[in-house]
Amino acid sequence: MLLDQSRPAPPRQAVCNLAGRRQSQLLTALHDLAQGRAQFISHVERSWASATFAGTRHSLTLTFCGSEGVTAGEGFIARLPEHEFTLPGQLVADAAVTAVDHQLLPSQRITVSVEMLLLQDA
Repeated sequence: MLLDQSRPAPPRQAVCNLAGRRQSQLLTALHDLAQGRAQFISHVERSWASATFAGTRHSLTLTFCGSEGVTAGEGFIARLPEHEFTLPGQLVADAAVTAVDHQLLPSQRITVSVEMLLLQDA
């Protein structure tokens, strides 16, 4: 493969800013789907590629607290797998809840683990 010498590579900061903007768009979309009730506990992003596609795999943990939060969390769990995300430059190929932990004491809480595969939209 020949490199296009007429166009310099984007500065590293621009690449990082683009990745950060995409991550922010994903977290905003998930926050909206969670009706603003989720607290993000962790988020790990890893590069992913197949013979024909490239993208990122995301592992997230969210917590929903209190009775209203638990209700929002249950709705989030039900809606996530079929939700149509609108993320510029990305397609959500898979979104799955991988674990749910319900806690009643000392207060109601649901902790939800999510795995998502985002592909670069050509």
